[in-house]
Amino acid sequence: MASSPARPRRDQTDFFEDKGGFEDTLVKLYRCATVVKGGRRFSFGALVVVGDRQGQVGFGYGKANEVPPAVEKGVKQARRRLMRVPLRGSTIPHRIMGKFGSSRILMIPAAPGTGVIASAAPRAVLELAGIKDVLTKCYGSTSPKNLIKATFDGLLTLRTRSQVEALRGVTLDLPPEPEYVPAPVRQRPERPERGRGGRGGRGGPGDRRGGGRGPRGGEDRGSARFGGAPAAEAAAPETPAPSSADVPTPSPESTTPPASEV
Repeated sequence: MASSPARPRRDQTDFFEDKGGFEDTLVKLYRCATVVKGGRRFSFGALVVVGDRQGQVGFGYGKANEVPPAVEKGVKQARRRLMRVPLRGSTIPHRIMGKFGSSRILMIPAAPGTGVIASAAPRAVLELAGIKDVLTKCYGSTSPKNLIKATFDGLLTLRTRSQVEALRGVTLDLPPEPEYVPAPVRQRPERPERGRGGRGGRGGPGDRRGGGRGPRGGEDRGSARFGGAPAAEAAAPETPAPSSADVPTPSPESTTPPASEV
């Protein structure tokens, strides 16, 4: 019996060439220890999320005896499970609740500039999917595996207005969707330049707030020490205090009263 020709195996590099520009994030690394006769044997599990930040995202879980092979397996599995997420600008089209097991996550659209308000596991999925503004609230179990699966369950049920109209075969009598306007970038106001220092040795011109530890600390550059005009305080000479030798001593005769007054 003639054997059929072997089926050519597709090279894995060709599988990844079509999906360039993807980013991967390690959400959680698990370590499992198995007790054997000679001690303990460790194995690792990696929970990975992959996305292109333009509406495509997927997750995978890989296990191996070392960390790098586990992460690589998780990335390969995530790339094979990519899904398309409908977006409306930088947020999601409508409010949605995702469920998996005992975990639930509520996702609410937000205005531009809000950001991704979520915990670590849902944040990795939402950011790599291209969602920049969304509010979330988790209920029940907070296991990263359950939260990621609950997030994907909610994202899979999202529908845009055009998709709903195509599924129902009708035209919705609703106001037009607002156009996406990116949030303005906040710039810090420029601060006025100030004299450097004032703490000794680095004082600016005329800065008297600093100490006197350095040659320029807190001194006026117009003083006589720096070759300029003498300050008004330094120009006034100090009047010496009178000494005891300059005060005249009264004689005994001037102190004795005359006889007519006695």
